[in-house]
Amino acid sequence: MARYRFLIEYDGTPFSGWQRQDDQPSVQGALEHALRKLGEEDPVVQGAGRTDAGVHALGQVAHADLQKPWTPFRLMEAMNAHLRQDGQPVAILNCETDNEDFHARFSAIQRHYVYRIISRRAPLTVERGRAWNVKTPLDTDAMGHAAKLLLGEHDFTTFRSTECQAKSPVKTLDNLQVTSQLRHGVTVIEISTTARSYLHNQVRSFAGCLKAVGEGKWDSEALQRALHARDRKACAPVAPAHGLYLVSVGY
Repeated sequence: MARYRFLIEYDGTPFSGWQRQDDQPSVQGALEHALRKLGEEDPVVQGAGRTDAGVHALGQVAHADLQKPWTPFRLMEAMNAHLRQDGQPVAILNCETDNEDFHARFSAIQRHYVYRIISRRAPLTVERGRAWNVKTPLDTDAMGHAAKLLLGEHDFTTFRSTECQAKSPVKTLDNLQVTSQLRHGVTVIEISTTARSYLHNQVRSFAGCLKAVGEGKWDSEALQRALHARDRKACAPVAPAHGLYLVSVGY
């Protein structure tokens, strides 16, 4: 038996999330089904991030212990073939063997997410389901200034889902920045964040609050009050899942 490490990209739209569920489609379930079609018995694929329903990934990392001997390239090609045949919007970008001490989730020291907002009156077509369509102009300078208040170690209870199973609401945020770019006359905003780990819905909660700042409904002081309240009710409406991407995982 050998341990294989995968770099994975997926469109989260049709999935209930990363984690396997008996009655709902999941990314983990799609990957394990592909491995079963390759003759692996009861394969378990462990992911670095348990992305929610509708959340996308450009650089999810996972591992699996497999019984059959595979060359990494052949395994990658075979899995992609079965995923394609099953109509799953999931692709293995890279595959390699790793030692048994490596764990996709517990060995990770950094996770990088991006939340995408497209600011325009017209509904999205090509990017539908790939970004949050905000119809009002946003002040990205104000959003970026407010974002700095969340850096460092804090009790992030306000930005934590009531269903979060983390033992502690205290996390350390290494990076949170807001950038914007004008593309074909349309403003594309990206909220980028890096940390070792996150609470459930933390990044989407940040995005919802920063959007409120960008609209002028909140200011930096309001965001700081929300942080210090340590109360989920103090959070602005949470941003939709389809604007969020797991971009990379560091080890």
